[in-house]
Amino acid sequence: MARITKPLTNTEVKQAKPKDKVYTLTDGGGLQLRVKPNGSKLWLLDYYRPFTKKRTSLGFGTYPEVSIAEAREKRKVARELLAKNIDPKEHREEQALLDEASHSNTLEHVASQWLEVKKGKVSANHALDTWRSLEGHIFPSLGQLPIHKITAVKAIDTLKPIAAKGSLETVKRLCQRLNEIMIHAVNTGLLANNPLSGISKAFQPPQKQHLPTLKPEQLSTLMATISIASIKLTTRCLIEWQLHTMVRPSEAAGARWDEIELDKAMWYIPAERMKKKKPHTVPLSPQAIALLELMQPISSRSDYVFPSDRNIRTHTNAQTANTALKRMGFDKQLVAHGLRSLASTTLNEQGFDADVIEAALAHVGDNAVRNAYNHAEYLKRRIPMMNWWSEHIEKAAIGNMSLTGKKALAFVNIS
Repeated sequence: MARITKPLTNTEVKQAKPKDKVYTLTDGGGLQLRVKPNGSKLWLLDYYRPFTKKRTSLGFGTYPEVSIAEAREKRKVARELLAKNIDPKEHREEQALLDEASHSNTLEHVASQWLEVKKGKVSANHALDTWRSLEGHIFPSLGQLPIHKITAVKAIDTLKPIAAKGSLETVKRLCQRLNEIMIHAVNTGLLANNPLSGISKAFQPPQKQHLPTLKPEQLSTLMATISIASIKLTTRCLIEWQLHTMVRPSEAAGARWDEIELDKAMWYIPAERMKKKKPHTVPLSPQAIALLELMQPISSRSDYVFPSDRNIRTHTNAQTANTALKRMGFDKQLVAHGLRSLASTTLNEQGFDADVIEAALAHVGDNAVRNAYNHAEYLKRRIPMMNWWSEHIEKAAIGNMSLTGKKALAFVNIS
């Protein structure tokens, strides 16, 4: 007949006195109260480990910090694990490691890991802008919180002051970035789900605003203004270079001499410098090559076509053209990126193939096979289109000393 252990009472546990040697009081089901000579009382569970069947014990804490009822609840949980052949001691150690990892994985730490992955898909400037926006708006209040403690309420409370200022576009971008970070945490096993999936719905969506640009008929006004502007020759060349090549401001500012093959009249921009992380080839018109010839005496000692004034080992700032256009009086009328829109609108109005124009702007789809075919096919068709565009710019600049025209070059004073 099986031996029946009488459960302990609260009075027995409370009044258990220390002795010269350690002794135990048994509650049943493997639960014991170990009483030491110094008077401390420790709850222990005696059990046999799954598979090995070796006898061991698991501590549940000391009495009275852990009551008899709490010790019995811990025994119940442990025995449920044993019924599933799970060692409760190993389970506790694993949980402790997970808890430690979850607390060390702060939002800022996980965001840095996410951005390292994202850097393979975006430009260096975009990655830097992304990190700075998080540093300025998110990390001060949420950065040091463990990722599993980031809730929708906390995120929304952090974004509310930004929305109150009317910066709804900033709020939209931050919501997108926070969601990407959380999705990264889910994909790497740090979270079971994304708690921020609906936070953007807590704010008004921003009104879509197109980047300021000029109408095609205003091109001559732009060229006339550039010709008399009090700007450095390098800055003027940069603006015209971006206008002729139709690239983004950062791609133009970072142009390197080793990316250009003059004998082929081609500019090969590597993937790491492109927004979509795909290499881009730009056919160079005679006017674009004229700009390079103009820059060669200025930047021949630099790796960059448009070197920085302060350090020829680096390129001019991507915002240089923007700043210059603003000082010329185009504030809120035209930004450097808007030069691409000006080119696109003009070429579309002239009846050029929309797909060829999109290829010139490095707007690519997700179909890799189609993109590869289009690259080869459209490159041939882009050459005459780019030449037409440069000639159109030059005609708009007649009488305005365009840097790419023969008359203009005679007026240029490089010194």
